[in-house]
Amino acid sequence: MESSRFIDICFLVFCASLVIPTRSHSYSHAALFIFGDSLYDVGNNNYLKNALARVNIKPYGQTFFKYPTGRASDGRLIPDFIAEFAKLPLIPPYLQPGNRQFINGVNFASGGAGALVETNQRRVIDLKTQLRNFKNIEKQLREKVGVAEVKTLLSKAVYIFSIGSNDYYVPFATNSTVLQSYSQEEVVKMVIGNITTVIQEIYKIGGRKFGLSKLTPLGCDPALRALKLATTGGSGCMDEANMQAKLHNIALPEVLKELESNLKGFKYSIFDCYTTTDERLNKPSKYGFKEVKMACCGSGPYRGSFTCGLKGYQLCDNVSEYLYFDAVHPTEKANYQFAKLMWKGSTEVVKPYNLKTLFEM
Repeated sequence: MESSRFIDICFLVFCASLVIPTRSHSYSHAALFIFGDSLYDVGNNNYLKNALARVNIKPYGQTFFKYPTGRASDGRLIPDFIAEFAKLPLIPPYLQPGNRQFINGVNFASGGAGALVETNQRRVIDLKTQLRNFKNIEKQLREKVGVAEVKTLLSKAVYIFSIGSNDYYVPFATNSTVLQSYSQEEVVKMVIGNITTVIQEIYKIGGRKFGLSKLTPLGCDPALRALKLATTGGSGCMDEANMQAKLHNIALPEVLKELESNLKGFKYSIFDCYTTTDERLNKPSKYGFKEVKMACCGSGPYRGSFTCGLKGYQLCDNVSEYLYFDAVHPTEKANYQFAKLMWKGSTEVVKPYNLKTLFEM
């Protein structure tokens, strides 16, 4: 009799489990949401009608994908490697048609984008618009899986940014006339202010873990070396651009510390991309490079013209020997080295946490 009653109870529980709807989603992994410029853009600009730049032409993508994907490199970018380290699939671009699987994250980055709306305006997806696109995704997720589940997903997620370079690239950016009325310090304040606002907005929605990078020595890109040679006849890096990067890199950590002290649960990782790039410029052989001044793909002095894949461009024989693939973008090999340091580097290059630690929190 007792065993019969036990079976009846089990049957009722089983039936209840069939008819009671459940919306529980156990997100054992942390999603990855990506914001920024061409260093992180995995193809959004492919779908922009008036894009400043598209790199969906050969020889871009030749090393890993074997075809151009819209990534400004011969292969993978930093966020591709970060996704791999985090055991996530490649994170697709926001504008990719049919992209509706958002639980692993989304890439909002756009080549040529800046933190300032004026930077290459109407030809890129600026940071403010990237935030708006993220809010749109958050709304869709709420409708799809429910408010509580989305709150969990967003709080576990990591948000990485690569932004700012184009705001200071005065010779190339279309915001140069706007910036002429401001001092370098004032421009930095505006750029950092816009980045801070976006982080705070993501925090309000539920984001807690953020990964950012300092800017590289911008003046040492092949494009800026070529520009210095053309305008002054001098060789070497363009000091003015490097100074802008240094001012930005001083201000960014100060703001992140302030956010950490003011926002409960806010955690961040900041990668010193300036120092790590500078080390490779000064001691290339130590990191497996032979050529760090000239681009692998392009034309003109240092192959610093933005002609990679276009008529008359030159291409190096062995891309793995090069730090830069084109006028301003690193090779896949360099991207891998940077991503690895971001992921599990010591506090000498990434602090207060590396990305691995953020993902595990």
